[in-house]
Amino acid sequence: MRQKRVAAIHDISGIGKCSLTVALPIISAAGIECSVLPTALLSTHTGGFKNIYIKDLTGSIMPIANHWKSEGFEFDAIYSGYLGSMEQVDLIKDCISVLKNEKTLVVVDPVMGDNGKLYQTFSPEFPYKMRELCALADIITPNITEACLMLSKKYQAPPYTKKYIEELLLELSEICKGTIVLTGVCLSNNQQGAAAYNSSDGKISFISCPRMAGIYHGTGDVFASTFVSGMVLGKGMEKSLKAAVEFTHLSIKNTAPNLPELWYGVNFEGVLPKLLQLLEE
Repeated sequence: MRQKRVAAIHDISGIGKCSLTVALPIISAAGIECSVLPTALLSTHTGGFKNIYIKDLTGSIMPIANHWKSEGFEFDAIYSGYLGSMEQVDLIKDCISVLKNEKTLVVVDPVMGDNGKLYQTFSPEFPYKMRELCALADIITPNITEACLMLSKKYQAPPYTKKYIEELLLELSEICKGTIVLTGVCLSNNQQGAAAYNSSDGKISFISCPRMAGIYHGTGDVFASTFVSGMVLGKGMEKSLKAAVEFTHLSIKNTAPNLPELWYGVNFEGVLPKLLQLLEE
């Protein structure tokens, strides 16, 4: 039996831990082959650096996907993250059509906003375009801001009630008919975590951990990459959710004493040995 394989479709930053520089090591550490399809090359991530060099790779997306198809590569999951334009959203829809088979899990992390605001690089129409991609997914992993943007709802600051989170999950299930995972779920001022809804059985799960002060770039990618790994390994929604929340928390906790030196990303590398243990628990 061949090794499990994930096609990770993200941008890549030379410095700054996010997107592919997070997805590749985490998925690989879980024992899964991570095949990368970069959508853009950046000298650093965009969270505070200046004079960033960006090389758009839109024109390379389909040639790579078509070559993989021609070589007969099969994927256990297709996992997309930050996409820089509406054109790239359409291309990832085409990639799914080319690379997916009946056993392929399609995971979309609709990265486009945080703290109640759409990223300034996107037009107001972008969330509606992202809905089209989410409709093709088996799993989506938006944060609260991204959920509100796709649902045209006014953002509410935390803490949240369980009822509010459950309503968001059910509304998102009208877009994606599979599993909905919400991140940034704060049910109190000192707790943070995630919630998930499985449309096949109607079950809703909540997982939380102590909230850490500060802003940490790339934690959404750490979470989603861990969750994807768990699902590909057959751990199921609840175990994968728990592992993703706990590994993200460990990564933040491992970073906090080192700030501000590591403000550009969390020190997940230092806790990678615990990843498999969390996925097995």
